Amino acid sequence: MSGTKPDYEKEFEEFLAREKHLALMIRSRVAKYGDTKIAVRHKPYGEWIAYTWKEFGDLIDTTAKGLLDFGVREGEFVGIFANNRVEWAVADYASFTVRAASVPVYATNSAAELKYIINHAEIRILFVGNQDQYDKALSLLGAECPTLEKIIVFDKIAVIEKRPEVMYFDDFLEMGRKADREAELEERITRLDSEDLSTLIYTSGTTGTPKAVMLTHKGWFAMLFGTGYHIPIVETDVNLAFLPLSHVFERAWSYFILCGNGQVDYCHDTKAINQFLLESRPHYMCSVPRMWEKIYATVQHGISQAPPEQQQGFKWALAIGGQYETLKKEGKPIPEELQQQYAIADEKVLKKIRNIFGGRNKIFNCGGAAFSAEIAEFFFNAGVLLLQGYGMTECFVITVANSEHNKFGTCGPVVPLMDVKFSEEGEILAKGPSMMVGYYKDPELTKASLTEDGYMKTGDVGFIDEEGYLSITDRIKDMMKTSGGKYIAPQHIETLLKEDFYIDNVATIGDGRKYVSALISPSFEALEGWAKAKGISYTSREELVEKPEVTAFYREIIDNRTKDLGQVEQVKKFTVLPNEFTQETSELTATMKIKRKAINEKYADIIEAMYTE
Repeated sequence: MSGTKPDYEKEFEEFLAREKHLALMIRSRVAKYGDTKIAVRHKPYGEWIAYTWKEFGDLIDTTAKGLLDFGVREGEFVGIFANNRVEWAVADYASFTVRAASVPVYATNSAAELKYIINHAEIRILFVGNQDQYDKALSLLGAECPTLEKIIVFDKIAVIEKRPEVMYFDDFLEMGRKADREAELEERITRLDSEDLSTLIYTSGTTGTPKAVMLTHKGWFAMLFGTGYHIPIVETDVNLAFLPLSHVFERAWSYFILCGNGQVDYCHDTKAINQFLLESRPHYMCSVPRMWEKIYATVQHGISQAPPEQQQGFKWALAIGGQYETLKKEGKPIPEELQQQYAIADEKVLKKIRNIFGGRNKIFNCGGAAFSAEIAEFFFNAGVLLLQGYGMTECFVITVANSEHNKFGTCGPVVPLMDVKFSEEGEILAKGPSMMVGYYKDPELTKASLTEDGYMKTGDVGFIDEEGYLSITDRIKDMMKTSGGKYIAPQHIETLLKEDFYIDNVATIGDGRKYVSALISPSFEALEGWAKAKGISYTSREELVEKPEVTAFYREIIDNRTKDLGQVEQVKKFTVLPNEFTQETSELTATMKIKRKAINEKYADIIEAMYTE
């Protein structure tokens, strides 16, 4: 580009003209690769099953014919309630192909949450994954969800009732093959348009009822263009779809990988992520900070238990790795002596860290919550590039780091086509072609979410530094103001504490209070190991967390982790809880964010006790 500023708008229009629609994007790759290349893989029954582009395309077309046979109209909403798997993507693209819109539901959602979405979107046809999801859906047939007519079950080993409203996906495919719908399908395809509504994404709801975000195909391609400007994908690249496909982050990235002619491996069980990483050996993956915090804490704890000379060797290897990776990033020559040192450091330490993730990593994207610069730098030194990005379902992606433009502790630079400014209060405001059309059935909320000049109110507070990197300081709704009038950013405190091996999660308290307190959800596997080593006996987790030795232990951890915070940010009191925070017990959203309102209500008595003299 010879120093001239790129014409992003022109380039995007050319990109959009080539791809136009997600269904057409897939069809063009099917035509290009046929049976010569694998498109997607999954292992729902214990062994990997691979699908070539032709096989993937045939599944999509057959599913599309089945939808037509069920009378799916243009613009109708088709539900998907399942863990990540090939059939999830098939149902998604098939909905697009018949010019319908898909409505994903988090695989971990309750029956009540599923009911809300089915009724709000008036879903007739619902694809479900496993036995648990089928059972929840089945309980809603009839009066609970009067629009729901068909439940189609992906899992072959799920036990289902013999009734007309329920069928296996394999039987649905057979129906699609026998349906005489080729002409109708081709006719629908001729009308596919970039402005078609592609989906409703229901936000995970940290504060209340989920909002249904409407996104078009043009919006998705704006996301893909903005990301792809600096992160080119090649045919041999493999992505492990680890985060829920029902979330905009994983879904956009998986579209991006396939658009770039790469391969997507689907992880249906996040608890088995270590095994998936070893088997998939991905070049790319999307993740949330909590995953890296846990791995970092585990590695650091292991090293802290090692002999002094081994600890010194580990630190030396990381220092050498940091020098090497920095020069490589900056495109500078690497001195021969450093190359020799790096070869030793890599063999003894660094390669072992990378091998945890399969050893082929190029970029692992990280987003969704605050992320420690210290952890990002640790993995960078080991040769694992964690790139932060930032966006929201309603406006994604806003910023994303890349291999050339990456600054620890920031969310990267603003992507092409996105315009960012700040309100007087410091709130990040963003506008671009990837923005939502609006909230479904809620024009008033849509209007309230935008400024008068059309910028999305993100709800996040942050700033762009002199080098153009965006940093998030906190959520406006999360900011706490003590009774003394001091403002506190809870996520900063929580991020510091969650780096510890013995802490699984934290909720800081302090809004309208005299001082900051915290609810600590321990990493029980680690805590129980510590208690055993100390000879502390107990009969239940409730008894364990009330032991004075445990209280003193966590007091020391908290004081050490937050020693550099200001006086007003120090955690004066805390309670170690006998349980973990989970979505099922209402403390977390489906994307592992803290639900502060729910936590404040659930633990009200415990919180009050921390402020009672």
